[in-house]
Amino acid sequence: MSSFNADVYQNEYLPVDGAEVNAIVTVTASHSAAVQPTPPAAAEIVIIDVSGSMNNPRTKLLAAQQATAAAVDCIRDDVAFSVIGGAQQAFAIYPASGGLVPATATTRAEAKGAVAGLAVRGGTAIGTWLALANDMFAAAPAGIRHAILLTDGQNAHESGEELGRALAACEGNFQCDCRGVGTDWEVSELRRISSALLGTVDIIADPADMEADFRAMIEGAMGKGVAGVSLRLWTPRGATVAFVKQVAPSIEDLTARSTSLDAQTSDYATGAWGEESRDYHLCIKVPPRSVGDEMLAGRVSLLIDGEAQSQALIKAIWTQDEQLSTRINREVAHYTGQAELAEAIQDGLEARKTGDEATATFKLGRAVKIAAESGNDATMRLLERVVEVTDPVTGTVRLKRAVDDADEMALDTRSTKTVRVTKAGP
Repeated sequence: MSSFNADVYQNEYLPVDGAEVNAIVTVTASHSAAVQPTPPAAAEIVIIDVSGSMNNPRTKLLAAQQATAAAVDCIRDDVAFSVIGGAQQAFAIYPASGGLVPATATTRAEAKGAVAGLAVRGGTAIGTWLALANDMFAAAPAGIRHAILLTDGQNAHESGEELGRALAACEGNFQCDCRGVGTDWEVSELRRISSALLGTVDIIADPADMEADFRAMIEGAMGKGVAGVSLRLWTPRGATVAFVKQVAPSIEDLTARSTSLDAQTSDYATGAWGEESRDYHLCIKVPPRSVGDEMLAGRVSLLIDGEAQSQALIKAIWTQDEQLSTRINREVAHYTGQAELAEAIQDGLEARKTGDEATATFKLGRAVKIAAESGNDATMRLLERVVEVTDPVTGTVRLKRAVDDADEMALDTRSTKTVRVTKAGP
């Protein structure tokens, strides 16, 4: 069984009339090297786009078949699995009768044979793919439920409302990592799905890279040791939660996903965990108090199977000492900057699409400046494919006239990936 620990990083001092408390909570999961944990029950579904566009060029379908075969080989023995085909309607590729089967040498070989015989058909209605996966997962034992969803096109054969209803039915039932192959799909559509289902989104620009990516996703899912962890936040009477965001390893706003237990306590689902660390930014509004007053602004608990394992306290102290109240906590400042970086990239790319070059240049220049200051080298390399950087210190850039669609989409999909701050201690 993994153990969880939570640490708080904040400047607890507020000025007179100060009402906003910000804190970074670092949650770390680990297990003892002396005790080999027993893998939890798990279920895995691979969802492959088999719409007509996957045959143009045919290398996309061939890569999807090879990648799915590699993914099936990575599924742990006895883990329940299936493969779904997605077009205007979803259908079971393996087992053909539907449902899930335990992974064995025989079922893996049968699944790979079924995938090898795939032919393309029809259009794209991703909500039906998710609905079929949801039905299959419902029959799986409680535990880690993970899916991979691959598409190469836009969700053209159902409305946004239909996709929204499918997502609402799936939310909380399984996690889903989404991948787009090529450049004819919509980043916003796959981000919507991955965000709702606590997964990741990325581009596979070259079909040849698909197999390695599928292997990594399955191995990541098989390495999870705890099926579901929730962040429970208690705040005192009169306080309100402005937001709760995961800020590392990527940015994800959890605020709207809260489940209220009572007027002062809410739970935020964070999905399955392996041995890893994640950072969360919490912002709480509290009623101002008198100088010298101190209060508990929030209490964060980690819940595994409904039981609290660890907790961290968020404090507020009012002071007239400006040196104390104006001190910027380095962790809070860092992740505030990383959130601004993601927003600047997405706003800049949107402005570029609409032909607003002035806004695009300003926003992407701001992104370059933040990436340089925070040491986010991976994002800087992606930005350099879209803009010519004159001075990273001032954020002076020029838009490139010719930008590869894959480079632009890679910057968009990976804009929410953050670089960790070096901790100075609680």
